[in-house]
Amino acid sequence: MLDYDMSYFRPAIDAMTGYIPGEQPKPGTKIIKLNTNENPYPPSPKAMEVLRSVDSELLRRYPDPFAKEFCQAVSDALAVPADWLIVGNGSDEILNVLIRSCAEGCDRKVVYPMPTYVLYRTLSAMQPASVVEVPYGNFQLPIEDLVAANGAITFIASPNSPSGHTVPLDDLRKLAQRVSGIVAIDEAYADFAEYTALPLVQEFENVIVLRTMSKGYSLAGLRMGFGIANPKLLAGLFKVKDSYNIDAIAIAVGTAAMRDQAYKNACADKVKISRAKLTVDLKNLGWRVLDSQGNFVLATYPQGNAESMYLILKERGILVRYFKQAGLEDKLRITVGTNEQNQMLIEALVSLMNKST
Repeated sequence: MLDYDMSYFRPAIDAMTGYIPGEQPKPGTKIIKLNTNENPYPPSPKAMEVLRSVDSELLRRYPDPFAKEFCQAVSDALAVPADWLIVGNGSDEILNVLIRSCAEGCDRKVVYPMPTYVLYRTLSAMQPASVVEVPYGNFQLPIEDLVAANGAITFIASPNSPSGHTVPLDDLRKLAQRVSGIVAIDEAYADFAEYTALPLVQEFENVIVLRTMSKGYSLAGLRMGFGIANPKLLAGLFKVKDSYNIDAIAIAVGTAAMRDQAYKNACADKVKISRAKLTVDLKNLGWRVLDSQGNFVLATYPQGNAESMYLILKERGILVRYFKQAGLEDKLRITVGTNEQNQMLIEALVSLMNKST
């Protein structure tokens, strides 16, 4: 007789809430998509050329488990040693490997300031590992509270999402000096920022910097990211990483994109110019907008409940991101699109705000 109260899953899985990604409309849907921080420009033509000319031999054989060709391209582009790299199926996989390797139960906690990327919470719940979410008041890094939380891993997103601010290097340095565990600096949006925390990797054995090909390189659909850290730290992570986690096509295309820094930088510059204009346009409508170093802005709706504006924009075919969590109820995170897309958003907001008044 079947027991309908029986669960097939571990208690931690039954108890947790899964991560909810931003909405992905069906291909071909006529919509302005400003909700998941994708780059509005296409990938490097050199990367697309490699994709079109993939040799069948690449698919017949297992891929390089360490993606050494890609690591060398990163080494050349970012001036880091090739053996200081671990490559993942998106930087999200590196986050997962870190938590699986280092965090467990109440004794080996995961710590981060909040609000930030909520996947840190989800991955910790899967482990399971206890979490300490430190309030991120005015987005000033709460160093004392983070140190006191005594995490096995402390995650710091810089630039942070959804705020878009970067953490000063001196603050990150102080944190790395004082914690006993790992400091994982999530730089998913570094290609749009004024500076990077990469120098800290050489200074501290307990620091890892995470990057992705999804944002600056316009390869969100490829799923490729990497971590940069001292080989002593990477040695434990390699034990946990799946053997063939990066497919051969991703290695080839990602390598070509990484080697085309001129194209990536040109696209990033266009995004930064558009970000500045979008910020001014929103402020002119009465929105409060935080200074952003990402390819998005966090804007406070002057009339209160931002969820209603999110839903009305969605009805009009414009997707932005609304987070139903404390401190963000009156805010929308808006990805920087092309100038044309941004203008259509502003025109829609003008129309809607005029109607509401």
